[in-house]
Amino acid sequence: MMKEVVVYQIDSFTKEKFKGNPAGVVLNAENLTTEEMQLIARELNNSETAFVLKPDQDDNFDYHIRYFTPTTEVPICGHATIGALYAKAIEDKLDSCTIKINTQVGILPIDILKKDNDYMITMTQGSFSLESAFDPSTTQRIVGALGLKMEDLNQKCPVQIASTGHSKVMIGINSRTLLNTLAPDFGALTRLSQEINCNGYFVFTFDSDDHDILTYGRMFAPAIGIQEDPVTGNANGPLGGYLIQNKIIEAPYGTFEFIGRQGETINRIGQMKVQVTIKNHIPEVIRITGNAISVFRTIMHV
Repeated sequence: MMKEVVVYQIDSFTKEKFKGNPAGVVLNAENLTTEEMQLIARELNNSETAFVLKPDQDDNFDYHIRYFTPTTEVPICGHATIGALYAKAIEDKLDSCTIKINTQVGILPIDILKKDNDYMITMTQGSFSLESAFDPSTTQRIVGALGLKMEDLNQKCPVQIASTGHSKVMIGINSRTLLNTLAPDFGALTRLSQEINCNGYFVFTFDSDDHDILTYGRMFAPAIGIQEDPVTGNANGPLGGYLIQNKIIEAPYGTFEFIGRQGETINRIGQMKVQVTIKNHIPEVIRITGNAISVFRTIMHV
C-alpha cells in the first residue's frame, strides 16, 4: 500500500531562495521505514533531510525528528531542524510557540516566533562539550588535508573538537581570502575522520569587513557524503562555546551573542545568530536563530 507524505524543500538561514542551506523536510513520516527515509534523503540529495514523526501517546515531546544525509543517518542537524520547524509552522499555520522535539541528542525546545506572517526559528542545541586540543602531529595532518600551512592558523585558536551533539573540528585561520580559496583533499579528510572519530571540519576566521559579522566559515564533511555544507548550525553553535571556553572572546555579562556567516564561496550565503549563556565562565546553553524560506511543497507517494 502506498504511503503519502508531505515534502518541503526549505532554505535555512536566509530569506532568499537558493541561498542559505537547503534541507529536505518530510512531514507525517511515522509510517516510513528507516530504509525508505534513507532512500528519500538520497533522492532529495540535500546535505540533510529531516523526517518529522508524531509522538506516541505517552511521550513528553511534540515531535520526533530523524536526520539523514544522502548516505547515512546523523544524530542532529541545525539547518534541517530550522527547516523542519519552519515547514511545520507553515503547514499548521502556527502562532508563536515553543515545540519540544525528540532527537538522538535528547529533547530540545525550539522557539517559533511569528512576525509579519512569517516565522523566525530558535533552536536550543544539545549540551556543549570540548575535547582536548590535538597533538602537533595530528594538527599538522588536519591542516595539510585542508590545504593550509601551520602559519595560516590563528594562534589564539587551538585545533580541537567541539560539539553540541554532532561534533566538528574547529580550525581558526587568519585570512578570509585564504578561507575562500581553500581546496581540501577530501580523501585525506575522510581517512582522518575515521581516525579522530569526527566527520566535520569547520574552518573559520575573524577577518570580517562588516562590524555586525564576527566570523566567516566553511564546513567540510566528506566522510558522510557532504563535501561542503553551506551554512552549518552544528558548527556555528559549538563555535560560540569554543570561543568562550578557550577565553578567545571575553563575555563578562553572562551572555555572548554573535552573527556567523557562511556559504560565500559556493554562492549560498546565509547567516545565523548564536547565543551562548555562560555560568562560571563555562558555556551552559547554546541557541541558534535563523530565518528560512520555502522553495517548494509537494506530495510524495512511497
